Amino acid sequence: MPVRPLVLALMLTSIATPAVAATAKRGSFGKLPDGRAVGSVTLSNGHGVSATIITYGASLQSVVLPDRAGKRADVALGYATLDDYLAKPQYFGATVGRFANRIAAGRYKIDGKEYQAPVNNGANSLHGGTVGFDKVVWDIVSVKSGPTASVTLRYVSPDGDQGYPGTVTVDATYSLDESNALRIEYRATTDKATIVNLSNHAYWNLSGEGSNNGAMGTLVTIPAATYLPTDSGAIPTGEFRSVSGTVFDFRAPRAIGDRVRDASDQQLVFGRGYDHNWVIGRKVTADEHLMARAYDPNSGRGFELWSNQPGLQFYSGNFLDGTSSGKAGKIYREGDAFVMEPQIFPDTPNQPTFGSARLAPGDVYRNVMTYRFTTGSRPQPRAK
Repeated sequence: MPVRPLVLALMLTSIATPAVAATAKRGSFGKLPDGRAVGSVTLSNGHGVSATIITYGASLQSVVLPDRAGKRADVALGYATLDDYLAKPQYFGATVGRFANRIAAGRYKIDGKEYQAPVNNGANSLHGGTVGFDKVVWDIVSVKSGPTASVTLRYVSPDGDQGYPGTVTVDATYSLDESNALRIEYRATTDKATIVNLSNHAYWNLSGEGSNNGAMGTLVTIPAATYLPTDSGAIPTGEFRSVSGTVFDFRAPRAIGDRVRDASDQQLVFGRGYDHNWVIGRKVTADEHLMARAYDPNSGRGFELWSNQPGLQFYSGNFLDGTSSGKAGKIYREGDAFVMEPQIFPDTPNQPTFGSARLAPGDVYRNVMTYRFTTGSRPQPRAK
C-alpha cells in the first residue's frame, strides 16, 4: 500500500528532528558588592534530574534527584543566596584551583625557581590560596540545550595570581544527559610554565541536603589498594600505604560512619575523620575509570564517579561545625555530607614520586569527572 505524501513527510520529520528533553536555562543569582552580576544556568533532563551552576566560583549550587518513590530532593550542599556564599565560604560545589588540595607551606619550584602561594590552611596553602578560583566570577561562554544540555564557563587567571606564574585560561564545562550523567570537564592552558590541579568540591548528602539522616549512612566503595597517609597538617608523607586491614579499606561497600570515629587510627585523629587521598592509579589517563560508588539506603539514590585522574580526595565533612545553614534552612553539622574530588595527588609539586603538576605552554590540562546518578537501587558496575 503506498504511503501518502503527508504521512511520509511526518515520518521523515520525526526521524530528522528527535525529541529534545535536556534543557539549559539561564538565570540570575544576585550581584556582588561592587555591582558585578552573578548568573546561573540550570540543566534539566526528562527524568527529573537537574543541576544548577552559578558563575561565582563556577560552582555547582544545586543537584536535584528523585528517590526510589520519585520524590525529588536537592542532594548537594549549598546556599540559597549569593550573600551567604560571600559571608561564609565553604567551597560548596566550587571549582577549586589553581592547585586543588594542599601545598606544603605554599612553596614549590618550577625550573629551579621558587614560588610562594598564600598560606591559608594552618601552615599550608589550600585550594589555590586566599582568593582561589572558588572566589572569582567566571564568564559564561556557551549554553546549549539538546540531547545533552551544557554550560561552559571561563576564567582567565593573570600571571602572578596568588603567586602562581603564567596567564592561565580555564574552561569549566558542565553537561547533563538523558542517562542521568552529570559531567564536569576542566581544561586549562598557559603562556608560561606553571602548575595546575583543578577539581570540583561538591558536598553530597544523597538523603537530601539538610536531611536529618545526615550522610554517614552512605555506603561507599573506592577501588583503591593504597592511600596517602599524612602528617598532622594533612600533607602526604610520601608513603603509599596499603588499605588492607585498616579503616581506609573501602574496596567493598561500607558505611562512612562505621569507622570514621575510630581513634585507634592516628590518621583519623589527624583529619578528624576522613580527609585523605586514595590512589586509584599513578598517572592521568586519556579515558575515564571508576573512582568510587556511593549509595544511600534511605532514599535509594546513588552514583558512580568516573574520572581520568589518579587520586581521589575523600572527605567526610569533618569541619562542618553548625555555623552554616543551607537551602532547606537546616544547619549543616559534622557528618552531614561527604566530598569526592578527582585530582592529582596533594603536594605533588614537592614530591617527585607523585608525578608532575607542571603545565607548559602548548599543553592542555584536562580533568574530566562524570557522576552517573541512579535512583531506587544500588549502583551496579557499568561499562564506560
